[in-house]
Amino acid sequence: MTANEKALAAFETRIRQMILRFQELKKENKDLYEQLEKNEQDMKQLREKLDQRQSDYDSLKMAKMIEITDGDLAGAKERLSKLIRDVNKCIAILSDENQ
Repeated sequence: MTANEKALAAFETRIRQMILRFQELKKENKDLYEQLEKNEQDMKQLREKLDQRQSDYDSLKMAKMIEITDGDLAGAKERLSKLIRDVNKCIAILSDENQ
């Protein structure tokens, strides 16, 4: 074998190695893109779940606020009724003293 034939054989070997490596990298790239797409789908689903949970939480918070407001309203009415009774008693006592 001459020097040129040896160089050509080495060149062919390197080219075959490069082709094999290229095919490996191409497959790895495809796998990585598939994984990336799967991860993006998972993230989209998780964002949708998060948005739904946030909406549920906001609704629950609003319901709790309304519940508290209704309870405070009833308590305020009771306190106001008690104050009115006390004022009426005071007026009755003053009226009795003036007569």
